[in-house]
Amino acid sequence: MTVSHINQGFQSLDVNLRRKFFYGTNITINSSPSNNYLQKCNNILYFLIADIDYNIGTMPLLLFFWYFEFIEILFFDYFCPSLVRKGILTKIKTMKKYFILIALLLCYISSYSSDYLAEDVGPPQTGKKALVRFAYLADLHVSDVATNVEDLETSVKDINNLKGIDFVILAGDITEFGSDEEILLAKSIVDKLTIPYYIVAGNHDSKWSESGCNTFSKVFGYEHFNFNFNGIQFIGTNSGPNMRMAPALVPRETIVWLDSVTNALPKHIPVVFINHYPLDDAMLNYKTVIDMLKRVNTQVSMCGHGHSNRVMDFEGIPGIMGRSNLRGNYTAAKPTHPGYNIVTITTDSITYAVRSNSITHKPWHKQPIKKESPPAMWGPSGKDRVDSPASAVWVYQDDSDIGSAAAFAFNMVFISNTAGVVKAKTDGKIFSSPEVCEKTGLLVVGSSDNHIYCLNAKTGKLKWKVEATKSVLGSPTIHKGIVYIGASDNAFRAIELSSGHLLWVYSQIKGFIEAKPWADDQGVYIGDWANKVYAFNPADGRLLWKWTNNKGRGLSAAAVWPLKANGKLFVVTPERRSHAIDAKTGKELWSARGGRESIGLSPDGNTLYVKTMQDTVLAFSTKDFTPAAASSPAASSPAATSPAATSPAAANPATVATPKSGPATAATTATKPAAAATSPAASQVGKPHLLWASHTGYGYEIAPSPITTANDLVFIPTDKGNIFVLNAADGTVAWTYRFSIALINYIRPIGNRTLLVTSMDGKVGLIKY
Repeated sequence: MTVSHINQGFQSLDVNLRRKFFYGTNITINSSPSNNYLQKCNNILYFLIADIDYNIGTMPLLLFFWYFEFIEILFFDYFCPSLVRKGILTKIKTMKKYFILIALLLCYISSYSSDYLAEDVGPPQTGKKALVRFAYLADLHVSDVATNVEDLETSVKDINNLKGIDFVILAGDITEFGSDEEILLAKSIVDKLTIPYYIVAGNHDSKWSESGCNTFSKVFGYEHFNFNFNGIQFIGTNSGPNMRMAPALVPRETIVWLDSVTNALPKHIPVVFINHYPLDDAMLNYKTVIDMLKRVNTQVSMCGHGHSNRVMDFEGIPGIMGRSNLRGNYTAAKPTHPGYNIVTITTDSITYAVRSNSITHKPWHKQPIKKESPPAMWGPSGKDRVDSPASAVWVYQDDSDIGSAAAFAFNMVFISNTAGVVKAKTDGKIFSSPEVCEKTGLLVVGSSDNHIYCLNAKTGKLKWKVEATKSVLGSPTIHKGIVYIGASDNAFRAIELSSGHLLWVYSQIKGFIEAKPWADDQGVYIGDWANKVYAFNPADGRLLWKWTNNKGRGLSAAAVWPLKANGKLFVVTPERRSHAIDAKTGKELWSARGGRESIGLSPDGNTLYVKTMQDTVLAFSTKDFTPAAASSPAASSPAATSPAATSPAAANPATVATPKSGPATAATTATKPAAAATSPAASQVGKPHLLWASHTGYGYEIAPSPITTANDLVFIPTDKGNIFVLNAADGTVAWTYRFSIALINYIRPIGNRTLLVTSMDGKVGLIKY
């Protein structure tokens, strides 16, 4: 390589460096096909400069030389042009550029040897022997988004190429929507790891789970883990929230398990705790978890959820949030590559270093090993408020979560829980709210073990059960001796209560169902998690109409229990809007800002109560509204068309089981149903009449639990265990009551100024006011 080669190389390098750092554009290698030496020179230089993105330590050196070059040009070109003519400047420039090349090479070699680990992660920088070294991945969000899958595959392949990694921890949000398909896909990828892995679920795995959080535990074999590696104890738990939109809540059964684990663990053993959520007020029972972790020698609580590396503190327990594995979700290094953390534990410290693009960077955090955890400082939570006229007659604490309403009949209380118990044991979690028919004495409930059960309410004896092909998370509605219930197998069923005979099945539901349908003589109405609301003929299951707001699946009217009054069906959606739909045609009549997933009706059906996400409850008239202008597109837009009016019954996707002696699943196949009516723009529909708006002070609020009414009072459930009680006349706050720390599932007035209440943390109580 000649002097002219180096000069030409640096000339093109200077131009590109100025473009890179002063104009923000990418470096592009200037190559000359006819000059192999110059090509090699340029490639080396550009490789070194590009590495500045990972090793900012070379930047001061370059800035110094650019400053030197500015002085050089100023001095020689303007003040001493005669020296240029004598060739002195050329010699100085050549010497300078040789020196820059040597300096850059030395800096790069030095930084590479100290910063990065290629195929072998090597010894820890402290010089101490590593007791444990593991890869820590969080927020994978495996879904039908191709890049998310590619990012996980990239990290798995990278981990398999490393030496010195003992195991992998996957810290939640493994999937995007918690579907069976996504969970199985994630499992197929992480199973390619050649070292052990340990996994816990996050909120994306549990909130929208079509299996009621069963598939995750079945596929991976557990919901929490506890193991010891070289004297370090690793404890991991799922985070919730399970099925209901709320802040995180470590499930009650997991809390019971964690209590036993921390009580049995010797206090001198260092503990690393893993949960998808930080242990702060983003988790409803974080105080309980912290108290348990302070019994033992907890060194760190590691989490994800925030998609970034962050040092935290959880009431004296060191906290570490790890970056997302996804590309583009991490800004402290190059945002174009997936990545994860490598955690190294020695006898005196824990270090955390990002691994991305096959490069392990300098540790971004180091913490010392402690001898013991800070003392616990929290007292019991969830006590009654002193300013409330209400008081608990009794409260029962279950050992599992309760994600459903309690039923009341024959002076008996019926509850279902996530241990699968409702008088009789089932094989799956239960999120379905049981319903009792007092006339027949029969109780019906769905289970995530793929069955619908009917029990004798007084004895608990099984009357019948109907099998679905997936979990049954929907709650039943009984109307005139028929049970209407939805499931996760794309089907909605009508079952004869007395016999369990399957009357009809609508088999083209697009998403899974978790809500309770409205049923009357004119129709049966339910929403799903594919952004559809369906109306069926109650007698034969013919589709009357279906409606959509044309948004993503996360904005579906699926968690809300639909209500009907004065010829209108009412739903709310997570896009924070309330909708009134003509119950006969599916045409949207009015829409208004406010709401999410929680509504209620007055006893006379003339008032709709809507809970918003921030402090406010709205009351709308169900009778009166201001229609859209005659010239509005809504006035001429077609409503949903009844398939019965345009096609023969055989063209409708309802399946009718005829002979009672025949198999419940025997039926004809469905053809393509009618298209859904799309929610028009807000300006194209009518406006509701607002009766009052009450600013209650409950704060940020996302619980999907229904609103109930009794004795001229409106009962508002919240996601933090508080009950707000409003005067129905004007919305003023009558009183409040603190029942629990967790989401209130349902407040059931049972007469005599008494409420039957359940909460997600496994509490059932009878409240007198």
